[in-house]
Amino acid sequence: MSYGLAVNKVSETDNDATLVLSSQKGDMAAFESLVVRHQKRMLNVAFRLINDYDEACEVVQDAFVSAYKNIRSFRGDAKFTTWLTTITLNLSKNRLKQIKSRQGHVSYTLDDPLWADDSELTRDPPSKEPSALDRLEKQDVQGKVQDCIKALEPEHREVLVLRDMQDFSYDDIGGMLNMQEGTVKSRLFRARAAVKDCLKQAMGEL
Repeated sequence: MSYGLAVNKVSETDNDATLVLSSQKGDMAAFESLVVRHQKRMLNVAFRLINDYDEACEVVQDAFVSAYKNIRSFRGDAKFTTWLTTITLNLSKNRLKQIKSRQGHVSYTLDDPLWADDSELTRDPPSKEPSALDRLEKQDVQGKVQDCIKALEPEHREVLVLRDMQDFSYDDIGGMLNMQEGTVKSRLFRARAAVKDCLKQAMGEL
Protein backbone atom coordinates (compact mmCIF):
# COMPACT_ATOMS: atom_id res chain seq x y z
CA MET A 1 0.00 0.00 0.00
CA SER A 2 1.34 3.41 -0.85
CA TYR A 3 1.13 6.41 1.43
CA GLY A 4 -0.81 8.11 -1.33
CA LEU A 5 -3.51 5.47 -1.20
CA ALA A 6 -3.82 5.89 2.56
CA VAL A 7 -4.21 9.65 2.18
CA ASN A 8 -6.86 9.16 -0.48
CA LYS A 9 -8.80 6.86 1.82
CA VAL A 10 -8.80 9.40 4.63
CA SER A 11 -9.85 12.17 2.27
CA GLU A 12 -12.57 9.97 0.84
CA THR A 13 -13.92 9.23 4.31
CA ASP A 14 -14.05 12.94 5.16
CA ASN A 15 -15.85 13.71 1.92
CA ASP A 16 -18.28 10.84 2.54
CA ALA A 17 -19.44 12.50 5.76
CA THR A 18 -20.24 15.72 3.92
CA LEU A 19 -22.04 13.91 1.11
CA VAL A 20 -23.99 11.73 3.53
CA LEU A 21 -25.17 14.76 5.46
CA SER A 22 -26.32 16.43 2.24
CA SER A 23 -28.01 13.20 1.12
CA GLN A 24 -29.90 13.01 4.40
CA LYS A 25 -31.25 16.48 3.62
CA GLY A 26 -32.57 15.25 0.30
CA ASP A 27 -29.70 16.27 -1.97
CA MET A 28 -29.93 13.73 -4.79
CA ALA A 29 -26.73 14.99 -6.43
CA ALA A 30 -24.82 14.27 -3.23
CA PHE A 31 -26.11 10.70 -3.11
CA GLU A 32 -25.26 10.22 -6.78
CA SER A 33 -21.72 11.28 -5.91
CA LEU A 34 -21.63 8.55 -3.26
CA VAL A 35 -22.82 6.05 -5.87
CA VAL A 36 -20.09 7.07 -8.32
CA ARG A 37 -17.47 6.93 -5.58
CA HIS A 38 -18.36 3.51 -4.18
CA GLN A 39 -20.04 1.51 -6.95
CA LYS A 40 -16.78 -0.05 -8.16
CA ARG A 41 -15.84 -1.37 -4.75
CA MET A 42 -19.35 -2.62 -4.00
CA LEU A 43 -19.53 -4.43 -7.32
CA ASN A 44 -16.19 -6.07 -6.67
CA VAL A 45 -17.39 -7.23 -3.24
CA ALA A 46 -20.60 -8.65 -4.69
CA PHE A 47 -18.81 -10.19 -7.67
CA ARG A 48 -16.19 -11.94 -5.52
CA LEU A 49 -18.92 -13.44 -3.34
CA ILE A 50 -21.42 -14.35 -6.06
CA ASN A 51 -19.11 -15.06 -9.02
CA ASP A 52 -21.72 -13.84 -11.48
CA TYR A 53 -21.38 -10.38 -13.01
CA ASP A 54 -25.03 -9.79 -13.94
CA GLU A 55 -26.26 -10.97 -10.55
CA ALA A 56 -23.64 -8.83 -8.81
CA CYS A 57 -24.77 -5.76 -10.77
CA GLU A 58 -28.35 -6.31 -9.65
CA VAL A 59 -27.23 -6.75 -6.05
CA VAL A 60 -25.31 -3.47 -6.13
CA GLN A 61 -28.26 -1.65 -7.64
CA ASP A 62 -30.47 -3.02 -4.87
CA ALA A 63 -27.85 -2.06 -2.29
CA PHE A 64 -27.81 1.57 -3.39
CA VAL A 65 -31.60 1.70 -3.51
CA SER A 66 -31.69 0.36 0.04
CA ALA A 67 -28.99 2.81 1.13
CA TYR A 68 -30.91 5.72 -0.36
CA LYS A 69 -34.16 4.68 1.34
CA ASN A 70 -32.39 4.30 4.68
CA ILE A 71 -29.80 7.08 4.47
CA ARG A 72 -31.57 9.09 7.20
CA SER A 73 -31.13 6.19 9.60
CA PHE A 74 -27.35 6.27 9.14
CA ARG A 75 -25.92 7.81 12.30
CA GLY A 76 -22.22 7.60 11.55
CA ASP A 77 -21.43 5.00 14.22
CA ALA A 78 -19.42 3.27 11.49
CA LYS A 79 -17.92 4.61 8.28
CA PHE A 80 -20.34 5.01 5.41
CA THR A 81 -18.29 2.51 3.41
CA THR A 82 -18.68 -0.06 6.17
CA TRP A 83 -22.42 0.54 6.37
CA LEU A 84 -22.82 0.29 2.61
CA THR A 85 -20.66 -2.82 2.40
CA THR A 86 -22.80 -4.47 5.09
CA ILE A 87 -25.89 -3.86 2.98
CA THR A 88 -24.13 -5.21 -0.12
CA LEU A 89 -22.85 -8.20 1.81
CA ASN A 90 -26.28 -9.17 3.14
CA LEU A 91 -27.91 -8.80 -0.27
CA SER A 92 -25.10 -10.85 -1.83
CA LYS A 93 -25.69 -13.65 0.67
CA ASN A 94 -29.39 -13.70 -0.13
CA ARG A 95 -28.73 -13.67 -3.88
CA LEU A 96 -26.15 -16.43 -3.54
CA LYS A 97 -28.74 -18.65 -1.89
CA GLN A 98 -31.07 -18.02 -4.81
CA ILE A 99 -28.35 -18.74 -7.35
CA LYS A 100 -27.40 -22.01 -5.69
CA SER A 101 -30.94 -23.23 -6.20
CA ARG A 102 -30.54 -22.77 -9.94
CA GLN A 103 -28.39 -24.54 -12.46
CA GLY A 104 -25.63 -22.93 -14.44
CA HIS A 105 -22.93 -20.68 -13.11
CA VAL A 106 -20.63 -18.28 -14.94
CA SER A 107 -16.97 -18.56 -13.98
CA TYR A 108 -14.47 -15.71 -14.19
CA THR A 109 -10.85 -15.39 -13.21
CA LEU A 110 -9.94 -13.13 -10.30
CA ASP A 111 -8.75 -10.18 -12.35
CA ASP A 112 -11.23 -10.30 -15.21
CA PRO A 113 -13.14 -7.28 -13.85
CA LEU A 114 -11.57 -3.98 -14.84
CA TRP A 115 -13.18 -0.59 -14.70
CA ALA A 116 -13.32 1.69 -17.71
CA ASP A 117 -13.66 5.46 -17.59
CA ASP A 118 -17.42 5.15 -17.94
CA SER A 119 -17.51 3.09 -14.72
CA GLU A 120 -18.72 -0.04 -16.47
CA LEU A 121 -17.15 -3.41 -15.82
CA THR A 122 -15.19 -4.62 -18.83
CA ARG A 123 -13.13 -7.64 -19.73
CA ASP A 124 -9.35 -7.47 -19.31
CA PRO A 125 -7.89 -6.51 -22.71
CA PRO A 126 -4.83 -8.42 -23.89
CA SER A 127 -1.58 -6.81 -22.81
CA LYS A 128 1.14 -6.15 -25.37
CA GLU A 129 3.94 -6.65 -22.87
CA PRO A 130 3.79 -10.29 -21.63
CA SER A 131 4.06 -13.14 -24.09
CA ALA A 132 1.01 -15.21 -24.93
CA LEU A 133 2.43 -18.08 -22.89
CA ASP A 134 2.92 -15.83 -19.88
CA ARG A 135 -0.68 -14.68 -20.10
CA LEU A 136 -1.98 -18.21 -20.40
CA GLU A 137 0.04 -19.35 -17.41
CA LYS A 138 -1.13 -16.37 -15.37
CA GLN A 139 -4.76 -16.98 -16.28
CA ASP A 140 -4.38 -20.64 -15.41
CA VAL A 141 -3.10 -19.80 -11.93
CA GLN A 142 -5.77 -17.14 -11.41
CA GLY A 143 -8.44 -19.58 -12.46
CA LYS A 144 -7.22 -22.06 -9.87
CA VAL A 145 -7.18 -19.36 -7.19
CA GLN A 146 -10.74 -18.41 -8.08
CA ASP A 147 -11.82 -22.05 -7.98
CA CYS A 148 -10.28 -22.45 -4.53
CA ILE A 149 -12.01 -19.34 -3.23
CA LYS A 150 -15.32 -20.49 -4.68
CA ALA A 151 -14.87 -23.82 -2.88
CA LEU A 152 -14.75 -22.12 0.53
CA GLU A 153 -17.75 -22.15 2.82
CA PRO A 154 -19.63 -18.82 2.48
CA GLU A 155 -18.69 -17.67 5.99
CA HIS A 156 -15.01 -18.24 5.23
CA ARG A 157 -15.17 -16.76 1.74
CA GLU A 158 -16.74 -13.49 2.89
CA VAL A 159 -14.06 -12.93 5.54
CA LEU A 160 -11.30 -13.63 3.00
CA VAL A 161 -12.83 -11.24 0.46
CA LEU A 162 -13.37 -8.45 2.97
CA ARG A 163 -9.92 -8.69 4.54
CA ASP A 164 -7.53 -9.82 1.81
CA MET A 165 -9.25 -8.35 -1.26
CA GLN A 166 -11.01 -5.28 0.13
CA ASP A 167 -8.58 -4.47 2.96
CA PHE A 168 -11.20 -3.83 5.64
CA SER A 169 -9.97 -3.83 9.23
CA TYR A 170 -10.83 -6.67 11.60
CA ASP A 171 -12.99 -4.24 13.54
CA ASP A 172 -14.93 -3.23 10.40
CA ILE A 173 -15.42 -6.86 9.38
CA GLY A 174 -16.59 -7.78 12.85
CA GLY A 175 -19.16 -5.01 12.69
CA MET A 176 -20.36 -6.06 9.25
CA LEU A 177 -20.72 -9.71 10.19
CA ASN A 178 -21.78 -9.14 13.80
CA MET A 179 -19.01 -11.22 15.32
CA GLN A 180 -16.04 -10.83 17.63
CA GLU A 181 -12.62 -9.96 16.25
CA GLY A 182 -11.29 -13.32 17.41
CA THR A 183 -13.91 -15.11 15.33
CA VAL A 184 -13.01 -13.01 12.30
CA LYS A 185 -9.33 -13.89 12.67
CA SER A 186 -10.12 -17.55 13.21
CA ARG A 187 -12.26 -17.76 10.07
CA LEU A 188 -9.68 -15.85 8.07
CA PHE A 189 -6.94 -18.23 9.22
CA ARG A 190 -9.01 -21.23 8.17
CA ALA A 191 -9.93 -19.61 4.86
CA ARG A 192 -6.31 -18.82 4.02
CA ALA A 193 -5.20 -22.32 5.02
CA ALA A 194 -7.95 -23.91 2.91
CA VAL A 195 -7.04 -21.85 -0.16
CA LYS A 196 -3.36 -22.64 0.35
CA ASP A 197 -4.05 -26.39 0.60
CA CYS A 198 -6.36 -26.25 -2.40
CA LEU A 199 -3.73 -24.48 -4.48
CA LYS A 200 -1.06 -26.97 -3.46
CA GLN A 201 -3.24 -29.80 -4.72
CA ALA A 202 -4.20 -27.96 -7.90
CA MET A 203 -0.70 -26.80 -8.79
CA GLY A 204 0.68 -30.24 -8.07
CA GLU A 205 -1.43 -31.60 -10.88
CA LEU A 206 0.17 -29.34 -13.49
